[in-house]
Amino acid sequence: MRDGTMQFRRRGHSRTGSSGMLDRPATIADETPLSGRDSVDAVIEKASAAFARCQAEDGHWAFELEADSTIPAEYILLNHYLDEIDDSVEVKLAAYLRATQESHGGWPLYHDGDFNISASVKAYFALKLTGEDVNAPHMIRARDAILAHGGAATANVFTRFTLALFDQVPWRAVPVMRVEALLAPKWFPFHIDKVSYWSRTVMVPLLILAALKPRARNPRCVGIEELFIVPAEKVGNYLHNPTGHWLGTVLLWCDRLANLCQPLFPKALERKAIDKALTFIKERLNGEDGLGGIFPAMANAAMAYDALGYPRDEPDCLIVRKSIDKLLALDGDQGYCQPCLSPVWDTGLGILAMQEAGYGGDHPVTKAAAEWLRGRQILDVKGDWAANRGHVRPGGWAFQYWNDYYPDVDDTAVVVMGLHRADPEGNREAIERAAEWIIGMQSKNGGWGAFDAENEYYFLQHIPFADHGALLDPPTSDVTARCVSMLAQLGYGADHPAVARGLEFLRREQENDGSWFGRWGNNFIYGTWSVLCAFKAAGEDMQADHIRKAAEWMKFRQRDDGGWGEDCASYWQHRRDEVKTSTPSQTSWALMGLMAAGDINSVNVRRGIDYLLRAPYKDGKWEEVYFNAVGFPRVFYLRYHGYSSYFPLWTLARYRALREGTITNLNYGM
Repeated sequence: MRDGTMQFRRRGHSRTGSSGMLDRPATIADETPLSGRDSVDAVIEKASAAFARCQAEDGHWAFELEADSTIPAEYILLNHYLDEIDDSVEVKLAAYLRATQESHGGWPLYHDGDFNISASVKAYFALKLTGEDVNAPHMIRARDAILAHGGAATANVFTRFTLALFDQVPWRAVPVMRVEALLAPKWFPFHIDKVSYWSRTVMVPLLILAALKPRARNPRCVGIEELFIVPAEKVGNYLHNPTGHWLGTVLLWCDRLANLCQPLFPKALERKAIDKALTFIKERLNGEDGLGGIFPAMANAAMAYDALGYPRDEPDCLIVRKSIDKLLALDGDQGYCQPCLSPVWDTGLGILAMQEAGYGGDHPVTKAAAEWLRGRQILDVKGDWAANRGHVRPGGWAFQYWNDYYPDVDDTAVVVMGLHRADPEGNREAIERAAEWIIGMQSKNGGWGAFDAENEYYFLQHIPFADHGALLDPPTSDVTARCVSMLAQLGYGADHPAVARGLEFLRREQENDGSWFGRWGNNFIYGTWSVLCAFKAAGEDMQADHIRKAAEWMKFRQRDDGGWGEDCASYWQHRRDEVKTSTPSQTSWALMGLMAAGDINSVNVRRGIDYLLRAPYKDGKWEEVYFNAVGFPRVFYLRYHGYSSYFPLWTLARYRALREGTITNLNYGM
């Protein structure tokens, strides 16, 4: 495991004894009756029935996906950039922004989180654009907090780029981003194929904007000069070394040199590069599901088309706008803009939970979900992943409704497990095609990334643009665990080369305290659950030292209320043990991990089940306001609204089946 350049991922030590094992006494079997308000059976029946009622007519599930305040703020900023203001929508987004302001005066990256300068600057600017009185108490508190943290000049690159578009900072406030980089050969230090899918789709239209340097229409002529300690044009140096590494310092000097050389770049070459960028965008517009299926890419595409003078009624402009507006989640007097939609992920996990709750492959609910999922498989498009795996046939699923260029390895593994459990023969063709793609997407080190193979160009993390630390998509433990689990469920033995290399990758990635890092869910609980299930599915000896060490770590992290929790701040190394509260999602992951490790009769598991039975829920949905996932660790966090529906249901159903002995082949990887 690398420990230098991938900034959000480092090994750590947590409360261990001299042996490296957690200092906590072992638990014993417990037959004490559960004290929850309802029995396990009653809760499973209520929750599964409620979940079935949430199913769409065509068989899929889709829950809201919430991010921090930056996405609704950026939606407002986009409208004012384009002069397409919709006051009826923006008043609801403004209400959401006011509601998510924290007691410290600013806006965090997640519920009940610390002040974040970039989120706060965008939220304040967006509120001011909607007509908020700058002398209102909440605006004064926000302004004071922003100035106390260094002012708008200290915001990240993406925020400063937005401010440059609105003429609030000079263009020297952002690194040099030449669109001609798209013409570079593959061997060049920077190539668009060397960054992650999300970076790719966001950066390509952003490069057009960087070349043209347009100015937002901003019809209300709103500015935020009051958020700068020193006037924006007088700030001496906006850029900084994102990693502190000597290479970052070298690249800062390269950026200064490139800035001096910008007038020398031939305009014809710039035009050629813009044309290539437009071709890239056009091929990946993705209909109403949008460029890359993610809001920042869609918004940048809309601004790029506008900067190039495209008429608003041009078909591509219309479809981009429609894809953006589909992300709005408005309810009553407030609402927000989602970063993307998650129907395939929700449906894949939902079908697994429902099957475990007793909705077998012949049940109409399961059959409808399976049919919908089969229809979403990507079979004809070789997406960007083919840059490193061109010999592999497509066969995966995306995260969103459609996103043909960017199938998701994690989603594909989950969907295959669901289809296989529902009807292995009837779904054989889809399953075999997906397994072929998954095996082909394995990286050389034995792990799997989410969207690309071999996406490990860590030197790029040092460029000034990469101050968010999320430029790459390297293999991770949670995605690798899902792939190993899927292959094992399909009958690939531990001696199969892909499985064997995946298992070895997971063993190498174990933290010193016994846990595993969770890239896409909070955090070590998520990662450890994923890996323990993979080891179980692959037939690993669950009494092996590394398994028991992980199980003891999980038991040690249990809270006094019987649940488990882990704060989003755990992605900072010095805060890796931070917890604010137990949550139903994280408790469910911990319990499924312990059950995979064979601890079904432990006191820890019974207390965890009791927590789920006592936790507030309504119509089958457990109450959960804390964020439970990540887009980019330390930068962008998520709250899957569906997690508190299907994960507790799934966990209780598995507990019941194991206790009653109705599962005889529990090698499930989830």
